[in-house]
Amino acid sequence: MTRAILLALVAVAVAACGTAPKAPPGKPAYYADDGPPEKVPDDIAAIADAVPRDEPYHRYANRPYTVFGRTYAPVVSDDPMKERGLASWYGRKFHGQKTSSGEIYDMFAMTAAHKTLPIPSYARVTSLRSGRSVVVRVNDRGPFHDGRVIDLSYAAAAKLGIAGPGSGPVEVERVFARDAGRLLAAATASAAAAPAGPVTTPLRTADLPQPRPAEVATPLVSSEPAGLYLQLGAFSSVDYAEGFRDRVARDLPWLLEPIQVAPAGSLHRVRLGPYKTREEAQAIADKIRSSLDLFPVITPATR
Repeated sequence: MTRAILLALVAVAVAACGTAPKAPPGKPAYYADDGPPEKVPDDIAAIADAVPRDEPYHRYANRPYTVFGRTYAPVVSDDPMKERGLASWYGRKFHGQKTSSGEIYDMFAMTAAHKTLPIPSYARVTSLRSGRSVVVRVNDRGPFHDGRVIDLSYAAAAKLGIAGPGSGPVEVERVFARDAGRLLAAATASAAAAPAGPVTTPLRTADLPQPRPAEVATPLVSSEPAGLYLQLGAFSSVDYAEGFRDRVARDLPWLLEPIQVAPAGSLHRVRLGPYKTREEAQAIADKIRSSLDLFPVITPATR
């Protein structure tokens, strides 16, 4: 990818989700100069969740990028992922603007921004406060604010009950086309059991969660098998992959093991390993993160 394309992608990502939230004391923590629509549709609770389907990954939006001096390496695989943290949302300020995927942001669509999930991909977001869940399509990058793991569209935030407070603790789980039937059944059952009433909740100071450091979005494995790898990046071009590998090797003189470029279909993964245990892999990942602000992803050997 050329420097011009990389800068354009970063500019889009920062423009969409990079502004730190600011609000007067006692007011919801919307993004600076942002807020809800002037008129909230009466049927916003009836907006259908995104339906997971198989889509090709975006050609440019999944390459490593740097925002505010920190480098992120998006996942380009079908690995499962689950994480917990703070969700925020963005609204009318960005409505109608381009996302990192080049698509137009619609605050009434069920979409979201994530730092490392593939673009496009799908995630089930569950409020840890209300228990409500929504399924969103990830088509943007962000949020680039400490402690926040996902930026939701206004519609998704409203359905979860966090549009009023501005943020809330959630669990984010990546879902796939194969999960569509299960998710639809769960959503139907939840809607039938839910009491009538608005989906938003009033802001109470006691409800505001305390920010905590964002966790690295690493794929989950069902057990602790031998042969775990640290994926540092994935590229469609072998030249880009080898160049990235050489740069990382120069920047990590303490790393004694070779950095591999492993073909995987049409992609070339830059990775380290294999490691015998998840703890061993995580220790190396933490050291790389502290040295380069790079976010390695733990992947099973079979992927």
